[in-house]
Amino acid sequence: MNSTDQPHTEAGSRRPQLDREVAMRLAETEYERFLDLLRSLSPDDWSKATECPEWDVRAMAGHTTGMALMATGMKETLRQSVVSKRRGGVPLDALTALQVEEHADLTTNELVDRFAAIGPRAARGRRRTPALVRRMKLPDPQDVAGSIERWTNGYLIDTILTRDPWMHRMDICRATGHAPVLTPDHDGLLVADVVEEWAGRHGRPYQLHLTGAAGGSFSRGGGGPELTLDAVDFCRVLSGRTARHPVTHDLLDVAVPF
Repeated sequence: MNSTDQPHTEAGSRRPQLDREVAMRLAETEYERFLDLLRSLSPDDWSKATECPEWDVRAMAGHTTGMALMATGMKETLRQSVVSKRRGGVPLDALTALQVEEHADLTTNELVDRFAAIGPRAARGRRRTPALVRRMKLPDPQDVAGSIERWTNGYLIDTILTRDPWMHRMDICRATGHAPVLTPDHDGLLVADVVEEWAGRHGRPYQLHLTGAAGGSFSRGGGGPELTLDAVDFCRVLSGRTARHPVTHDLLDVAVPF
């Protein structure tokens, strides 16, 4: 993160859309739900393949634990950033690989216990991040489906660091056959934030009907297409994943980062 005395932002740097208090409440709840899911896994579940290449459930849990650890404070953020950058290659790939490797030697019980300890610390670390730091831009540009853009630290801290474990919770549920816990007051707010960002990214009229506990109806303008699909499927498609019940339209090709 930028350490200059004044916020270094630029036109177009993406910022969080959610109210800060709401964002932090969602972060706390998501860490709790991810932990509950890990605790519910059977011994056979951990080795099941996920849709993320080369990651089984065990590796995905290791990455999510490492990402939560990174969110606990600036010292750990800098450590992981420096170590992963020394590896070269795509920065995000190097970072996630480091997170998986650093938790690979733990038993599954130890990994669950580690996440149980780190989750609350990550939520506190994110909540305590000063507004000055959140207004600064990330030092590296981000690749979103081939488009390069700039993010503020606040967008990463308030938005992406909650979407990431949420999506991986959906990934693990899909891989293991567990039904994800979904409620309007948590998942519904996360999905609504994704819809708002998606709409802003494409800027076209639409009518969107998302089904399930995390769903709702959304629209902008008139004369646009009417799309109906499951709320989790909608998010999966925008992240580049597959949907259980695919719906095809070019608006669904507009990527949103998770």
